[in-house]
Amino acid sequence: KIILDLLLVKKVFFLARTKRPDIIHAHLHEGVLIAWIVQKILFWRGIKVVADFHGSLTKEMVSHQYLGASGLKKVFRFIEERIDNMGDAAVTSSWNNTTDIQAVRKEGTVDVLLDGTRLSMFDGLPEKNDIRKRYGVPVDAIVVTYTGAFIKNKGIQYFLGALPRLAREHALTHFVLAGFPLDMIVHDIPEELKERVTIISPSPYFELAQILRMSDIGVDPKDEATREASGKTLQYMGAGLPVACFDTGNNREYLADGGSYASTVSTEALGSAIDTLVIDGELRHKKGTINRERAEQFSWEASAEKLEQIYIRITTL
Repeated sequence: KIILDLLLVKKVFFLARTKRPDIIHAHLHEGVLIAWIVQKILFWRGIKVVADFHGSLTKEMVSHQYLGASGLKKVFRFIEERIDNMGDAAVTSSWNNTTDIQAVRKEGTVDVLLDGTRLSMFDGLPEKNDIRKRYGVPVDAIVVTYTGAFIKNKGIQYFLGALPRLAREHALTHFVLAGFPLDMIVHDIPEELKERVTIISPSPYFELAQILRMSDIGVDPKDEATREASGKTLQYMGAGLPVACFDTGNNREYLADGGSYASTVSTEALGSAIDTLVIDGELRHKKGTINRERAEQFSWEASAEKLEQIYIRITTL
């Protein structure tokens, strides 16, 4: 989207010139580069830049299949490392990404600014069975749910690959896929599984709490390739769900004993992690309780307070 990025440089320059901000908070590597360009053009204004990185630029481009194993990949990696050193402060949304950027950033520390969950959204919801009836989900099923984008760099392919065996071995399981875009998965679900799968697409954010309320297990199949954190895990935690996922550093930091961890990044291992929760209702309850309690540590208020302190620090230098 290079043309759009160039237009965004013009837009940010106009806003910085007319609104006279003290700080530009820039998201993603493209945003940080744009903010840095505007900061240098308006150097006499003393504008500060907060570089907010959500993952690796190069690894994300590879995961979206924009880049392969080519010389161009090395060029973008070089650009990425230059951008990693921009900004008066740097924050990331995951522990893994913090480690990567701190390794190449020459000055200053990198702060982890975690995504949060709004626990109040899970208060005052209808009864679980009432919600299931609304969505056509069997009231006596063990509901295994994935929410989010139906794209490969979110790991959806691992979950879809595990469905046939899970459905075959666990007659009471029902699977919910809530997200977008629909055309990315509609042809990947075998005809014989159609009655065992409920697809909610698009999935409005304000219905998320009810979707999770009717669920028994949350699935987060993202691996560590892009170095991103996962907002869906926090939502599962807020809803008090046990979570089946891969054994990554970020997942361990969020979930601790509340996760059912796949031993390897594979369809088979993820299926086994889900298996563990499907067959043991007591374990589901235990891990779900742990996650609900841990969700208290990851509020938006806590992240906002930390960000405010970063703003104060860079504007008083």
